[in-house]
Amino acid sequence: MSTIWPDTLVEKTGPKYKRVADTIRLAIKNDTLKIGSKLPPVRALAYQLSITPGTVARAYTILTNEGVLQAEVGRGTFVAEHKTPVLDDVWSRDFHLAELANPDHVSLFSPRLIDVGQVGLIREITRKTADMDAFSLLNYPTRDAYKPVREAALAWLDDLLLGPLKESDIVLTHGGQNAIMTVLQALLTEASPVVMVEDLSYAGFRRAAEMLRANVVGIPMDEHGIVPAALETVIRKTGARILCTSPEVHNPTGTFTPLNRRKEILDIANRHGVQIVEDDCYRMGVARAPTYRALAPELGWHVTSISKSLTPALRVGFAIAPVGRAADLRRAAEYSYFGLAQPLAEITRLLLSDPRSRDMVKNVRAEMAKYVRIAVNTLGGYELRWDDQVPFLWLNLPSGWRAAAFTRAAEAKGVQLRSADEFALRDGRAPNAVRIAINGHVTLERFEGAMLALLTLLDNPPEQISV
Repeated sequence: MSTIWPDTLVEKTGPKYKRVADTIRLAIKNDTLKIGSKLPPVRALAYQLSITPGTVARAYTILTNEGVLQAEVGRGTFVAEHKTPVLDDVWSRDFHLAELANPDHVSLFSPRLIDVGQVGLIREITRKTADMDAFSLLNYPTRDAYKPVREAALAWLDDLLLGPLKESDIVLTHGGQNAIMTVLQALLTEASPVVMVEDLSYAGFRRAAEMLRANVVGIPMDEHGIVPAALETVIRKTGARILCTSPEVHNPTGTFTPLNRRKEILDIANRHGVQIVEDDCYRMGVARAPTYRALAPELGWHVTSISKSLTPALRVGFAIAPVGRAADLRRAAEYSYFGLAQPLAEITRLLLSDPRSRDMVKNVRAEMAKYVRIAVNTLGGYELRWDDQVPFLWLNLPSGWRAAAFTRAAEAKGVQLRSADEFALRDGRAPNAVRIAINGHVTLERFEGAMLALLTLLDNPPEQISV
């Protein structure tokens, strides 16, 4: 390590912590520091450079947050493996356009629903919405104006076990992510709040919590979801009072948390006064167990949307408050975004009320299941977690592959995947696994071609990255 620190840091003006970070970046770029190299302890490097330990610690934190370094509890700080970057919306759109024009490009980055008639229905409803009365198109919406939409949402959600529920308990949001943010805004009232999530979890939990200045801690999982003993330990250690979880369809692993495990988790939550935020956005089929809100009506907050059942384009979601907390949730929504636009609210009401919509949801599930079966038939020889009512699969990679390397190799073959790294906390460790989303925008033949490309990679790991 000392070879990269001759006598001084890189020649650059500015704070010393930035110069330390730049020096490490340069050493990695020049291959002086290689992937997996262990960096000196903070105090040792501070002594060597004649600077304060706080300066070195700040540089390490910056680089860890960027994914350049990886901190492992009890072991130290290491140069992280190059990760496939989380692709932004612009890149994703570019990839989508490329795959439309080029049969060699297939995005399996996020689920994409097949059109079974909902496009035509939305167009029809949108034309009807254009004839709304002038008052609705010229004035701010009122709370009462949303009541018919909330009633339509209440009927739409009637197949869910949600406990005692009134239309006034539902808040309309701009998709599931906005619903999570709204719920956390209603909940995070402490000076230094702590939010608990699964060790591997939907990144939107972490991003929403961090935007609201909360500290995010991970809870270990097993094949049934959150480990109750680990949950209790974290609560006692951190004083956390909020748990964000996806028990019906865990994103990204697809894990289902059975009823007996949910009751164990609820027993702990009740004893410690923990509020549970349940994200149910990825379920396409019938729920297999009661929601936390049904099991504990005063502790369970529920989030869902129509993005995985009808369309993500409208950005319509539902945040559901526990019994007695509807006013807190409404206040958070009204203070942050006031409400859905009147035309969008009317489109939502008509869409949810139209009997054709429920048939379309069933048809979407049936068509998406065909893609899942192709993936299972092709990749089933490897460790694969799947359900034909879930729009993604979780693939644990065989020995010889690392997740970041596999996603890069897949992209080189025109197949876009999410690495497990993208679902891990910044100080957490991710397994060598990838999430394969179902893309109903491409034909079954093109999707099968993408699966065969992945199979070829799995069967033939390159020499330089094999174990």
